[in-house]
Amino acid sequence: MAQNAGIPERCTLEHPLFGALGEIWFRRAEGDATPMLTLSLGDRQAALPLRSLQAEFGITNESSDGRMLGLIAGALDFVACLRPGDRLPAEIRTGEASWEPEPRHFALAAARVKLQLTAWLGKGNADQIEADPQMLLTLADDPAMRHHLQEALTRAARVLGLDGPDAVLGQVQELAGELGYVEALRERLLRPAEAMAGMLQRIGRRRLDPAHIETITQVHRLARQGLKGIGARFDELDAQTGEVMAALQNLARQKRFIRGHRDWLHRSLRAWEPILSAWAALDPTDSDRLWTLAARTYQFLAPRFMSVTEWQSNFRPRAARRSEMNW
Repeated sequence: MAQNAGIPERCTLEHPLFGALGEIWFRRAEGDATPMLTLSLGDRQAALPLRSLQAEFGITNESSDGRMLGLIAGALDFVACLRPGDRLPAEIRTGEASWEPEPRHFALAAARVKLQLTAWLGKGNADQIEADPQMLLTLADDPAMRHHLQEALTRAARVLGLDGPDAVLGQVQELAGELGYVEALRERLLRPAEAMAGMLQRIGRRRLDPAHIETITQVHRLARQGLKGIGARFDELDAQTGEVMAALQNLARQKRFIRGHRDWLHRSLRAWEPILSAWAALDPTDSDRLWTLAARTYQFLAPRFMSVTEWQSNFRPRAARRSEMNW
């Protein structure tokens, strides 16, 4: 895809200030993720929010530097750090992804779309499409299913007004090329988040002292709330793209829809990944590590998913709180 009109390829800033500061880089603050300009001051670092920087030096949003600072803030959703001269991530420049799934994710997406197309023909069913990944790949490679796919491609060409089956297959591959990212995120984000929630649930069923019961209950509840939001994104993607003929008829719009959800999920993955990896590596019989990780997970989840009222209630004495176990 060609570079979007008006969006530079690289991070470039014109104000003399940026050259006078020496080595600078942009990142998000660890606490509230505010976009920051960071620079070295001897053996220390100083950081200034980009909004404060604009106000202090009169950089308007409409100026070239103001527009670039806005792009930088958006770019930090996809990269941890950006320096002057660095290429802006592809998500900002073209809408494409700056990361790559593995080939099997594209293969799985293609298998899913092809089976949806044969189901549209009446030669498959939803249970097959919801099958586990290996089963999907096996079904898509079945000789009978390949024959049904050719029938479906021929009929779809007539419905879509395309030249023939090859033209439809090209659109199927284009759609699968977008959905391969979704399959990668399903594996890397959704499944580990489900596994973490499951582990928390099992730990909560143990005989624990009241303090540990309260901790694991809160962590599990917040994890489920986060998982609900993640799962809703995948449900929406699956529902929107599951009607394969409607998706192929509006392919450009579908690609924009998929990419918007893809980027949201990838931002979530970047935030969740350290916690999910730690739970995946945890030996649940290691009590010290378990409760250290539970506390760390609470610190990660609470600012994101706990209401203001809940935050306030946590300042009450523990005896005044009602512990709830709702597994």
